[in-house]
Amino acid sequence: WIRHQGVTAQVLTFAMMVSTILILLLIIVFIAVESIPVIQYESVTVLGISVPGLRLFTQTQWDAVAPPIRYSMVPMIHGTVMVTAIATAVAAPLGVAAALFLSEIAPTTVREVVKPGVEILAGIPSIIYGFIGFTILSPWASEIFRTTGQGSYLFVGIVVGLMALPTVVSVAEDALSSVPESMKSGSLAMGTTDWQTMTSITLPAAFSGVSAAVLLGVGRAIGETMAATVMLRGVPELTEPLYNAFYGQETLTSLIANNYGEADGLQMDALFVAGVILFITVLIISIGAQYIEWRMYQKLGGEV
Repeated sequence: WIRHQGVTAQVLTFAMMVSTILILLLIIVFIAVESIPVIQYESVTVLGISVPGLRLFTQTQWDAVAPPIRYSMVPMIHGTVMVTAIATAVAAPLGVAAALFLSEIAPTTVREVVKPGVEILAGIPSIIYGFIGFTILSPWASEIFRTTGQGSYLFVGIVVGLMALPTVVSVAEDALSSVPESMKSGSLAMGTTDWQTMTSITLPAAFSGVSAAVLLGVGRAIGETMAATVMLRGVPELTEPLYNAFYGQETLTSLIANNYGEADGLQMDALFVAGVILFITVLIISIGAQYIEWRMYQKLGGEV
């Protein structure tokens, strides 16, 4: 072990890598297997062919108590899309603007103070954001907009967007800072202003990295649990009309958080289906972010 430290380090790191991959695969297999019973239960025959789980995505009724028992992911998918869209509308422009300021405008002393502060914000527990939203934002919104009860997709989306903001700022700032200085200097030497250089050189060159930052923020919004659980009503129903953001019912994450303690049988299996949907969605977004970062690396000639 002492005489062959290099080989020992390679073996240990390889074992850790294999362990990580195996654990991830076991998680995937476990949640997939656990979701099979409810997928079979909600099968529908179309043109003589049985389509497993089709009713999960075509009906809107969720009733785990009164027969006929029905499970549907549609209301929760709708809630997740609403919250994610609002959160992205908050985090994307604010995050990119803040990253541009830190990277191109702010003095060095300001950057050295603000950048670590932004990264610290990412470590604040989500329950803190949810508690602030529940005790301050939700009552205020209920009074101002005269809604019945608390909980709205609008303010949940705002809170989740603020939670995703540090991630967007940090990753986007790294991408903007990675643009070669020679490109910026060449633009300034041609007589352009600082603003023209930022908009025509820096942002386009770092567009892939900035897009990856926004995607990572979207992934954070989709997987957010506690803020949505605390602030939403927890009712698996669609809002009427569908675009009504002033009422909030349920998301995929809040469905799992609200029901896992008392769920059993097919209801527990339905929660695993929600987990599968979340896993696949976040996996696709993560792969997309990695692909965009790779394109940025290729575009800048490996200088990132």
